[in-house]
Amino acid sequence: MFSGLRERLQAARDRLGASIGAAAEAARPVAPAEQAAPGKTGDTPLAAGPAKNPTLADKVKILIIDRELVVSEKDVSEALGELEMTLLESDVALPVADALIADIRTGLVGKHRKIGESVDALVVRALKSALLKVLGSGFDLSAYIKTHERPVKILFTGVNGTGKTTTVAKIGAYLKKQGFSVVIGAGDTYRAGAIEQIGVHAERLGIKIIEHKAGADPSAVLFDTVQYAQAHKTDVVLADTAGRFHTKANLMSQLDKIRRVMKPDLIVYVDEAVAGNDAVVRAAEFDRTVGADAIVLTKADMDSRGGAAISIAHTIGKPLLFLGTGQAYEDIIPFEPTVIVDELLGGAA
Repeated sequence: MFSGLRERLQAARDRLGASIGAAAEAARPVAPAEQAAPGKTGDTPLAAGPAKNPTLADKVKILIIDRELVVSEKDVSEALGELEMTLLESDVALPVADALIADIRTGLVGKHRKIGESVDALVVRALKSALLKVLGSGFDLSAYIKTHERPVKILFTGVNGTGKTTTVAKIGAYLKKQGFSVVIGAGDTYRAGAIEQIGVHAERLGIKIIEHKAGADPSAVLFDTVQYAQAHKTDVVLADTAGRFHTKANLMSQLDKIRRVMKPDLIVYVDEAVAGNDAVVRAAEFDRTVGADAIVLTKADMDSRGGAAISIAHTIGKPLLFLGTGQAYEDIIPFEPTVIVDELLGGAA
């Protein structure tokens, strides 16, 4: 997952470390032992020991471990420029790339680093801090449900073909494993086979489904689903809806009606990680017209660039909830920013 972005970020980590290390070595004062011993030309030392040639890593280790270091703008400017291009090539949105570079620069330039800290450690700390600031804190759905009045009503929106219905089923399976009771509302009443599709998922998972005939008013279906949940003291309502494009005004208006009738506690926008910046643009438009409280990105296992996952939360100010990583019901993982960042950076220094 996000393998291309991971490789590029780890390469950027190495470049930044090497750039700072080289600058540190160039600024290192020459120790007395390294200066030429006085004597006449041609003099031979009385006792010549084995030649000692410390490596750059050894020298940088001495400088960083044994002395404080102040990183200058010059030390990192070229490496940061390369990193910005890396982010843009990975489909990270331009404002997000700019924010990341600004945060990394702030985390490195002009700061006194602690004695005993390696170059790599200070670089990783700056990268990690910047990425976590962009990604936000994530969203713990189980904790949300436990602390809110039941039933918690969750409305799923998104464009056609992004795996929204399958995502509803996956989240239903996830919540059942967490000990919650679930009912699904088959609100996609227009797409051929949609009611049957969600019905098959519900039967396999042992989850109650509320459905009307094809072509019925989706608002009525979801209203009945909420009524069922209230009567049966069900913990969570998962409301599927027809996929729609944000440019279709009539469909977006219908979604607004569904929202007013159902009164969801959470609106979850679903899109594909592989859509990159398109997913970011669409999410922003859905948020503007209907609202969105959290995002699920499907096909994250197929996305090497990672641009949407890095960009979307920062761009619309809403957290990532889950990442879809396959076709099986268990192929969905809660989005935990610290875990993702550690994976992208290859672990702490």
